[in-house]
Amino acid sequence: MIDSGDTAFVLVSAALVFIMTPGLALFYGGLGRRKNMVNNVMASTFIMGLAMVMWVLCGYSLAFGGNTGGIIGTLNNIGLIGINMSDPSAYADNLPSLAFIGFQMMFAVITPALITGSVAGRMRFKALFIFIALWSIVVYYPMAHMVWGEGGLLGGGWLNSVDFAGGNVVHISSGVSGLVLCIVLGRRIGYENVSYRIHHVPFVALGMALLWFGWFGFNAGSALGANDLAAHAFLTTAMSAAAALLSWMVIDTIKHRKTTLIGACTGVIIGLVAITPGAGFVPVWASIIIGFAASPICYAGISLVKRTLKIDDALDTFGCHGIGGMWGGIATGLFADPNVNGIAGLLFGDSHQFAAQLISIVITIIVATAGTLICVGITRLFTQLRVERRDELIGMDVSQHGETAYPSFNGLD
Repeated sequence: MIDSGDTAFVLVSAALVFIMTPGLALFYGGLGRRKNMVNNVMASTFIMGLAMVMWVLCGYSLAFGGNTGGIIGTLNNIGLIGINMSDPSAYADNLPSLAFIGFQMMFAVITPALITGSVAGRMRFKALFIFIALWSIVVYYPMAHMVWGEGGLLGGGWLNSVDFAGGNVVHISSGVSGLVLCIVLGRRIGYENVSYRIHHVPFVALGMALLWFGWFGFNAGSALGANDLAAHAFLTTAMSAAAALLSWMVIDTIKHRKTTLIGACTGVIIGLVAITPGAGFVPVWASIIIGFAASPICYAGISLVKRTLKIDDALDTFGCHGIGGMWGGIATGLFADPNVNGIAGLLFGDSHQFAAQLISIVITIIVATAGTLICVGITRLFTQLRVERRDELIGMDVSQHGETAYPSFNGLD
């Protein structure tokens, strides 16, 4: 039976998830170079249009409209055909179908936007547009179906792994795809010799605040009702982010003898990523451990990618989202408490659930890697992936959009 209170809660949660994408735009824009500010913000902005239209036309149907071999849905609900305004959702009978569709639509927006951080400063805008459209079809919709859809391969259809709000679907898939794409593109000009320039720290802090704010809708809303599980997910989300913030401050103090605002903001995002798959499964005390451990784990991952392997993951999408999502999936398999949501992890006696979490992570990595390479190959049929050397040097704002974020800017930074 449709519940008006639950419906209101999920619609508000959907709006909170939506605000995460503009928050991400500011976060990425502030982290990037001044001459690329418009491009970094536009990379998230255009996805808000593209992903929403695609979701209604085919995305929802491919992710949640029926089942084809546990891998993807069907085209039975293309253009939302066959879905009436008053029908309860097949995935939550307390909600009208359109509320569930709207909530999941916002996940389809924020997920591909995360990828753009890996390729900042060098990917042709036309190529990015085509790639994101293809990636949504080839990677995101199948992943959403396999994890959350009826009969999905990684969920109840075979493996019985769990992912409360998107560790596999959102963070590992986008993080791994970002890593593969930035390797294909190559490093930015001057990567070896030019120190990293963060041009607007207050924008980074504002973006972080919007992301943290929206993440309460992201995780608590995934309970699909205004209930005790939503309250639990809200609190585990807050605790993990807070603990990760503190542990990154400890890292900064040990490494540099000073705390940094960029470090604190990064820690918050990592803590939010890490708790996402387990927010509705692990106890509150475990969320503190998950968050506190997430910062050093991701810090080591970022150092490996950028300093040791010399891979130019421009804004650390893989280091934060890929590695953070993997740790979150593993931690869910460790700490899931049956008293929270009926799922027991390794510490509560279920080694099978822990194994299922590990297998789901491996499958997600394979799907994201293969899917990204397929999308790259198709995109290259239409356009070059990378901008010309001159365009990269003068900046993406001028070369790709013909405008600058700061009219008095001299273009040298």
